[in-house]
Amino acid sequence: MPNPKFWWRLLRVSEHLLTGVMIVSGIAVGRRFGLRAEWLPEVVRWWYARFCRALDVQVQVTGELVPNALLAANHISWLDIPVLGSQARIDFLSKADVRDWPLIGWMAEILGTLFIARGANQTGVLIPEIGECVRRGRHLVIFPEGTTTDGSRLHRFHPRLLGAGQLDGVLVQPVALRYGSDATPDPIAPFIGDDALLPHLIRLARHPSLEVHIRLLPPLDGSAHSRRHIAEYCHHSIGEALGLETTDARSSPDDREAAQRFVSAATPFVEAA
Repeated sequence: MPNPKFWWRLLRVSEHLLTGVMIVSGIAVGRRFGLRAEWLPEVVRWWYARFCRALDVQVQVTGELVPNALLAANHISWLDIPVLGSQARIDFLSKADVRDWPLIGWMAEILGTLFIARGANQTGVLIPEIGECVRRGRHLVIFPEGTTTDGSRLHRFHPRLLGAGQLDGVLVQPVALRYGSDATPDPIAPFIGDDALLPHLIRLARHPSLEVHIRLLPPLDGSAHSRRHIAEYCHHSIGEALGLETTDARSSPDDREAAQRFVSAATPFVEAA
């Protein structure tokens, strides 16, 4: 039988989602009358942070966000978004499927999430949008794996949208995420396979204590590098920070060697487990 903490968490999450609906509804109505909510970024950050507190998610951060940075993170769960969004004024690039999620998709769209359709060639449109967002002083997170993992490995990083890191005035900062209180990835946090949102949320509410570690790694100026090299740099940086194997069978030896030189030159933070 669920303990009282479980029911309290569900009550807090439900109330918080209702608060979000009210805020977003007000924003949507205001936009119909040409009103802009200048306070929106701070409210979004507050909403993400409060959502994490409602689930008793303990967030630990190592490193600092650098200005004008495109953030490239490994992807484990939908929870990555509120976890990262609670740290700063951050926008997200998400797969188009999320737009169809009940309530969450509508809220994400109103709050400025960029969506990309799987298999669609939207690179030429999205790269300038990403660059403009970052140059305005906002951070934007992309998940180059294109899917989630259980936290025990990294998929190949797709280089296309990391091309935004080649633009003038844009840096690329790798971000390593790990759920769990020790070196073993938490088994409940990953949102993978055929998981559905509501059952996964209930499992998180039952979790006795969920910790997530964010490592903000040294950035790369990608203006002189190819998209492939930027992707390899991020892949190796995050893999080393998490202690995961990062060899990509589809990358050439020259690419792997070049990426390793970038990683060594930037001396990324690696925390001992």
